[in-house]
Amino acid sequence: MAKVLDFFKDSYTEITEKVTWPTWSQLQSHAVIVLVASVIIALVIFVMDKASSNVMELLYNTAS
Repeated sequence: MAKVLDFFKDSYTEITEKVTWPTWSQLQSHAVIVLVASVIIALVIFVMDKASSNVMELLYNTAS
C-alpha cells in the first residue's frame, strides 16, 4: 500500500512542479491547428470515398 501512496505523491509532485504547461494562447493556437488538420483530412477522405464510389458504380453499370 505504501508503494501506491508513494506513486500518487510522486505523480502529484511531477504534475504540479515539474511539468511545463502551455499558456492559454499556445493552447488556442494548437487547437486551431488540430481543427484545420482534421477538416483537411476529413475532406481528403470524403473525396477518396466519392471517387471510389463513382468508380465502383461505373464498373457495376458496365458489367450489367
